[in-house]
Amino acid sequence: MNLDDFSDLIERPDGGVRRDAEEHRERLAVPVGALGRLDELGEWLSAAQQSVPVKAIERPRVVLFAGDHGVAELDVSGRAAGTAHELVRAALDGASPVAVLARRFSVPVRIVDAGLDCDLDLLPESVVRHRVRRGSGRIDVEDALTAEEAEQAVRLGMRVADEEADSGTDLVVLGDLSVGGTTAAATLIAALCGTDASVVTGRGGAGIDDLAWMRKCAAIRDALRRARPVLGDQLELLATVGGADLAAMTGFLLQSAVRRMPVVLDGVVSAACALVAQRAAFRAPDWWLAGQVSGEPAQAKALDRMALTPLLDHGVTVGEGSGALLALPLVQAAAALAAELPERAQEPAEQKTEEQSDDAEPAESTA
Repeated sequence: MNLDDFSDLIERPDGGVRRDAEEHRERLAVPVGALGRLDELGEWLSAAQQSVPVKAIERPRVVLFAGDHGVAELDVSGRAAGTAHELVRAALDGASPVAVLARRFSVPVRIVDAGLDCDLDLLPESVVRHRVRRGSGRIDVEDALTAEEAEQAVRLGMRVADEEADSGTDLVVLGDLSVGGTTAAATLIAALCGTDASVVTGRGGAGIDDLAWMRKCAAIRDALRRARPVLGDQLELLATVGGADLAAMTGFLLQSAVRRMPVVLDGVVSAACALVAQRAAFRAPDWWLAGQVSGEPAQAKALDRMALTPLLDHGVTVGEGSGALLALPLVQAAAALAAELPERAQEPAEQKTEEQSDDAEPAESTA
């Protein structure tokens, strides 16, 4: 598998439709610019849907990829290593922030176990049936995945994207349920942006103290030494310092762009996967929105590189898709306004000019 092949498969949202959407917006009763960024969102959705006026977002879905990362053994996370299955269980039981928000917004949640480090019988078969491996390797000293596992994980993400597109999902909120995932994500972003570990090291969704931050920074520094020699091959990069969940998310993002299915990114993990996907297919980011500012410095670096401006900045650091899900009503509002606002009434002078133009007889030729 060569991820660069996606570059030939992904097209940008229809530019002609976007121009039609802009012209439609200029005819609405509400003055242009009065709705701020909602105008831009509505026009982006029109181009993605190839529809003017834009269609309502009626079948959104939250998709969360779950996995454990061996680097969490270094105590670089606010959670104990190998406990990502507890995050999954909380989401399934409706006891996590993303579950509460999804219930409030009536959005179904799909959880995909790409690399959890737990027994299969702890979770429903619908969650664990696609698992690539049990936990990812400790990226500071070993590869996260074998080459075969990395390809399997990418293909898993592609398959999930196809299933969502085929089922009629019209927008995806993408997130992760991981322990140690922000360390792997920061390593990927630092490698692709050519920066040092200290620039991208954050405190994670669970929050860590200064000593844990220093351990995390050292782990990213060591992982970066292993990442830099394989920067020319995105699949090998994911195998070296990514993980099963990150590789699956990268495949999901690429295939979603192929299928013209818009995606709202959540925090630093989805941003890292998006940056890898952009490296493979430069048009892919045109199908994504950045849902929120997570406070992670690596996320800011990645979004800046992809020219994606987050929709929200509410200080939400919990991750798990929660921040991106909070942005969903904003996107739905933009679609509703673009579709349902009436056009302004014609001015009498405009009507008279048109009537005169219609009644005027063509001049006779003197030739």
